[in-house]
Amino acid sequence: MTTRMNFSAATVARFSRAPAVIKIQLMGTSYDLTLHSLDLHPGSTEGQIKHAVAVSLMVDADQVEDLVIDRHSNGNLTLRPEAVFG
Repeated sequence: MTTRMNFSAATVARFSRAPAVIKIQLMGTSYDLTLHSLDLHPGSTEGQIKHAVAVSLMVDADQVEDLVIDRHSNGNLTLRPEAVFG
């Protein structure tokens, strides 16, 4: 059985205003932080993002230097190790 869900315009607007988040995968641990808490925005530069994450997580800058930043259409970011296939 399929259930159809109808959301009011107000509900959709409330969820669409959710704060942008950065998901960080570092040394086997995942962190979810709002961009606002790091004083960042979706258009922040790679250097700004990595610096803010290193300061917030109290790690050396070289621990985040090789991480890749994925930018999502909803404004969220992902900071993760480079994927290796093969």
